[in-house]
Amino acid sequence: MKNRTNDGPCIQPASQPFGATDYTSEATYRTSRFPVEAAVTLIPEAYTSAEFFTIEQERVFGNSWIAVGCTSQVQKPRDVLVVSVGGQSIIVSRNKNGELKAFYNVCRHRGTKMLEEDCRKLNSSLIRCPYHSWTYDLDGACTNTPMFENKDQSKHPKNIFEQIDAEPFDRKNYGLFPVKVASWGFLIFINLNENAEPLEKQLGDLPHRFANYCLEEWKIVREKEFVFNANYKLVGENFMECYHLPWIHPELIKVSRVEDHYRWQGTGMYTGMTTKPISSNTKTGGWMGLPPVHGLQGSNQNSGRFVWIFPNIAISVLPNHCFVMLTQPKSPSYTIEQTWLLCHPESLNSEQAEAELDQLTEFWSLVNNQDISIVEKVQAGVSMKPYRGGRMCFHFEEPLHRFQNMIIDKMTGIERIPEGDTEETR
Repeated sequence: MKNRTNDGPCIQPASQPFGATDYTSEATYRTSRFPVEAAVTLIPEAYTSAEFFTIEQERVFGNSWIAVGCTSQVQKPRDVLVVSVGGQSIIVSRNKNGELKAFYNVCRHRGTKMLEEDCRKLNSSLIRCPYHSWTYDLDGACTNTPMFENKDQSKHPKNIFEQIDAEPFDRKNYGLFPVKVASWGFLIFINLNENAEPLEKQLGDLPHRFANYCLEEWKIVREKEFVFNANYKLVGENFMECYHLPWIHPELIKVSRVEDHYRWQGTGMYTGMTTKPISSNTKTGGWMGLPPVHGLQGSNQNSGRFVWIFPNIAISVLPNHCFVMLTQPKSPSYTIEQTWLLCHPESLNSEQAEAELDQLTEFWSLVNNQDISIVEKVQAGVSMKPYRGGRMCFHFEEPLHRFQNMIIDKMTGIERIPEGDTEETR
């Protein structure tokens, strides 16, 4: 039987799987472009296909501002992050003036990968290639090429392959390949597209919405890694809706009631919702305890802001802490999730701070582990042959529709920033 809306046309999801050449075609996503109350979710191949994954790495992760870490991880010039984005290894650090810099993790000599992913601090203010010891400063300039320049080259006879118009080697022409890097609040973003618009355009009104929180001053106080045997988009879509809370999170709904949730999103590449007010802690935990940031105004004083920043990071900003989930897609069905608990220094001015941080960490881990179980079941389900997509509930799942259409835009080569609600309403 065909799916029907109350006042719209019959909608029939595609019955046949798509080939790799179709993933960049608008026609492939026709039913997902309908208004949310009539739309069908993304094609299952978006979560299962290796071909889709490859194109997505290029068109989404290779052509967007991607969150890669937190500013407190690279506070000083020798601090470093080595991250993977769109299949590319990238070095993020600061130069001697404290400016963020990012470069491809490849030596200009013979293409050696220079730093490993677990590198967090350089031995000196230089990046050294382990192969032939070429070195680069923190601005990416090549500073040393030991035993490379041949000062007596003119005395050697020309061989049959030599070109008479070849330019002499000059190390100033062989600096590291730069990557666009920027920060907002406590987050660091990079963009592999050298012609990318500024980060501010992608973020839209988020900086304005969070201006009262002084997020640039918040620091990491706890971190933990989780693994999902599921597509990163399913992790994100689970975060974007509170529809599942009563059945998956019996502890969470006691401090963040479903009836207290509403959409909270404006112009920008993000989805957002709010819970207001935040309920008191229970015996199984909660979000209260640490002192809130001084100077929060209006609804910020008693609200939880839950934002998924396109394409792969969630920030849950409470008055006294923030929980961050950075999803790193490794394959269509495997995602590593880095999580950080951050606080403003003011919120740590308490004798009970460590105990409160332990409680928050335990509570967020409980919620996250519950999500892992159900998201992996969704991954198993969308992989089944008869399933060709489902319908969305406008009241709870409009953010999913918004996010999925951002993905479709990127996959089909459309660059646009979605608009949002004109005012904050339930």
